[in-house]
Amino acid sequence: MADGGYAGSEQAERLRLDTLREYRILDTGPEEAFDRVTKMVADLYDAPIALVSLVSLVDDCRQWFKSSYGLDVSETPRDISFCQYVIAEDKPVVIVDVLGDERFRDNPLVTGDPFIRFYAGVPLRAYNGTILGTLCVIDRKERPVLVERELERLEDFAAIIMAEADLRRIVAERDEARQTLERALDFSGIATWRYDARTGSINWGGAAAELWGADFDTALADIDGFYERLLPDDRDMVRSVLGGSVESGTHYATEYRIQHPERGVRWIAVRADWDVNTTDAILTGISIDITEQKSRQENANLLMRELHHRMRNLFATVSAIISLTRHAATDVDDYVERITGRLDALNRAQNVLLGANFMTGSMHALLREVEAAFPRIRWSGPDLLLPENALVAMALVFNELATNAVKHGALSGAAGDVDIQWTQDPEGSDPRLFRLTWNETGNHGPIGPPEKTSFGTLLMERSVRNNLGGTIERRWEPTGLILDITLPARWRDA
Repeated sequence: MADGGYAGSEQAERLRLDTLREYRILDTGPEEAFDRVTKMVADLYDAPIALVSLVSLVDDCRQWFKSSYGLDVSETPRDISFCQYVIAEDKPVVIVDVLGDERFRDNPLVTGDPFIRFYAGVPLRAYNGTILGTLCVIDRKERPVLVERELERLEDFAAIIMAEADLRRIVAERDEARQTLERALDFSGIATWRYDARTGSINWGGAAAELWGADFDTALADIDGFYERLLPDDRDMVRSVLGGSVESGTHYATEYRIQHPERGVRWIAVRADWDVNTTDAILTGISIDITEQKSRQENANLLMRELHHRMRNLFATVSAIISLTRHAATDVDDYVERITGRLDALNRAQNVLLGANFMTGSMHALLREVEAAFPRIRWSGPDLLLPENALVAMALVFNELATNAVKHGALSGAAGDVDIQWTQDPEGSDPRLFRLTWNETGNHGPIGPPEKTSFGTLLMERSVRNNLGGTIERRWEPTGLILDITLPARWRDA
């Protein structure tokens, strides 16, 4: 037994109180649905001057009356309540000899107002079996015990009261669930809507303001307002898709652009189906903003087109190198060596592009690749962003110069070095130029111009003049080759 005569464990009592709170009925005002039942019970049991048919809800410290007939107080302390015994015994309680019962003879409700002499209470049982309180009949005079039929009727009225209370609970839970769903839809950015195909009216919910604008409830109250917000180029398509759905009764799904009053052009995706629980022509659906997804898709398509274009250019470059190198090579070993070196140059350019954004590459990144292949090359200059064609051209130029230096120039001996320096004129210069100097020092022997123009030289000339629109000049000093490249300054700082 719990304190005050309550049976059951502390856990069971906690469940009872938690269940009571689910009904959201404590401390609410009088309601006709409950008051009507208590009056009917008073009339049925013929107790005009007694406290009859109380709906007594017992919480953790008090007995509170949702509905009362013949009693002016709204609550009593729990420890003196008669209803606690109904809860403790988990069954109806009828007391016909209050003064002869030691549990009640000294109770303030017996010795004082309302001077109880008769009590009959039945449980108010919740949906999960717990007892929330009682429906009771109280009289100031002694009465005979209730016969079985009278007690069953009182229990029937208790069931009616709990049916009304359960209805309230279910409605409250439904409203809370709807509010939770609305909040979730707001946070998720999903708008809900219901379209009446007969009247053309549209009812909106969820994140409608975010997707359609703050004026959605008036501007998009009907189908004409909806079409007005669509971009003109998309209206005929949406009319066709929606019209087909209305005519056939099939689901409705499409994507279109709208002119959002605050956010500009946005992409919207919709999915909807017809309400199968009604004969009304109601289309229920959701709308989602897919602008960001569309942007990513367009960027991916652009990237794929760029990669396709680059691969075509790369294959064309490789094909030209293979063909022209074949004519310049003296034997198979020479051919393989030349092809390998030039393909390595292309690979260096592609490594730089892959390490960036596929479309531009860093001058410093390219020179680090060159330095890794030819360790005695030193370089300095501002870091610039070169477009793909310029990066490939510069990679081929550096490769031909470095290869020649290894075979015939400064890098053919242990003491030789190569120094690369470049500058770019500041903005506003006229003309604004990019200047690069290749300087070989420490040659192991005399060096001069080649006897004939090689394919490598032609490749450099073509790369600088044709691809980059610049000039290339060579001179052979006693210390080695000095090469100057001058180009229009078109590259921005990295």
